[in-house]
Amino acid sequence: MPAQKQALTIELALLGLVRGQSLHPYELFQQVQARDGLGCIWRIKQSHLYAMLDRLEAEGYLRHHLEIQGSRPPRKIFSITAQGEAIFTEWVITPVARGRDMRLEFLAKYYFARREGSTVAAQLLARQIDCCREWLAENDAKAIALPEGSFERLVLQYRSGQLQAVLAWLEGCQNSLAEV
Repeated sequence: MPAQKQALTIELALLGLVRGQSLHPYELFQQVQARDGLGCIWRIKQSHLYAMLDRLEAEGYLRHHLEIQGSRPPRKIFSITAQGEAIFTEWVITPVARGRDMRLEFLAKYYFARREGSTVAAQLLARQIDCCREWLAENDAKAIALPEGSFERLVLQYRSGQLQAVLAWLEGCQNSLAEV
């Protein structure tokens, strides 16, 4: 049996949107574009979204049924499968593996974790904070081992600054979650 291609972050986010309610593709497109949600993170063409839905269905994460609309053509209504539910549930609580994934993937995960409830959001934040602290310690150890003023050390110091900012933001999210 050939291995399945790993789902992309945006595809996993689509699973999160379909969770709990069946939607047709244009409704999904509207939700992805919503400024108070994923629209803050992504811009996606409608045709690309439709292709991703087809792929998710081919992989077994979504299924569809046709809705009859009188004289208009029937439309597909997508719902999540048990396999889609399982992959989404695991994805939403797993911290991102690299700092560069914070801007897109982590923000999407946090969006859905908050929708799942404060316990899930707190769990994701705690795990991501642990990962970031680990990355920062590793990065700082590498930087200290390099000659003062070397370009590589400067780059690592820059990365440390980014990681410190990410940690401060994550801790701020943790604090605001505790206040709710």
